[in-house]
Amino acid sequence: MSVITNIEDLRLLAKARVPRMFYDYADSGSWTESTYRANSDDFANIKLRQRVAVNLEGRTTASNMVGQDVAMPVAIAPTGLTGMQHADGEIKAARAAKAFGVPFTLSTMSICSIEDVAAGTDNHPFWFQLYVMRDRGFIERLIDRAKAANCSALVLTLDLQILGQRHKDLKNGLSAPPKLTLGNIINMATKPRWCLGMAGTKRREFGNIVGHVSGVDDMGSLSDWTAKQFDPQLNWGDVEWIKKRWGGKLIIKGILDEEDARLAVASGADALIVSNHGGRQLDGAESTIAVLPRIVAAVGDQIEVHVDGGIRSGQDVLKAVALGAKGTYIGRAFLYGLGAMGEAGVTKALQIIHKELDLTMAFCGRTRMADVDRSILVPGTFPT
Repeated sequence: MSVITNIEDLRLLAKARVPRMFYDYADSGSWTESTYRANSDDFANIKLRQRVAVNLEGRTTASNMVGQDVAMPVAIAPTGLTGMQHADGEIKAARAAKAFGVPFTLSTMSICSIEDVAAGTDNHPFWFQLYVMRDRGFIERLIDRAKAANCSALVLTLDLQILGQRHKDLKNGLSAPPKLTLGNIINMATKPRWCLGMAGTKRREFGNIVGHVSGVDDMGSLSDWTAKQFDPQLNWGDVEWIKKRWGGKLIIKGILDEEDARLAVASGADALIVSNHGGRQLDGAESTIAVLPRIVAAVGDQIEVHVDGGIRSGQDVLKAVALGAKGTYIGRAFLYGLGAMGEAGVTKALQIIHKELDLTMAFCGRTRMADVDRSILVPGTFPT
């Protein structure tokens, strides 16, 4: 593909270059995938108002997320197994985010460790996403490691107490370690660029866990440990404990209900993310852009409201901001870039989204993100 103009171009290239089991892991939802599809489809239904004869000089997409200046109201979302889309994937994505001026969020279930990313970005501050495990001692050590790595915000995910069923992962034999069936081996053999990259790195395990938990020394023992570790008893009391242990900026991820949004406010968190885990947990849940206006109305200015899910363009970012989001997150969009072209692909994804955001804002007659509100949307086409 000679000319890449949008995120879809990166997706097609990633699909051609990444082994099927890892591409499908990133690009799929649970059960029928209805929520996964709705996340994108519902953005497309929102229409924009074009304005003309407005002075468009001096435009800027600069914004602020939880007190941090950002080049645009976009952060890279935490995604598990990022380092299996491309060798050393988390480090490469973090470098691209640093250079572009947007936050990078590292997943607990990353391939590269917290320390790897810190070293790979010259200790530039990044955000760390935390899953709550039954092993509270491990959680305490993770939080302390994130502090030591100069992480500037903790993103606490609340919607993975139990795992949603993702049919493609089961059919592909995605596990820890992956099942090397004949079909998977043959498929990997058709991805020489990926294989060469993975052969050249030592980072092929869950770096935040392997070697940091007693008895977990390889991918085989990791599988047994993780199967027992996601905590179904997680509650808001745990959030209070984590906030106190962390002591810094706290972002609550996984909010889809107004009452939960109010509880996030009561927890003292600095921001919440309207999220359905990319359509990977409760299939049949509403899209995040459909829920966003209700969450914003429920909490007012008591907490910063962010959103993820289905964002594939700068236009989607602008629509989310118009409906009250102070920040957005891209997951699959950056993973496509990473799988397609490594660090350069993540940079390309950010450039594409930034240009689309800037041009669309201009077409709507705005020159600053602070001036973007629902008046740029066609009445009747957006959720209220």
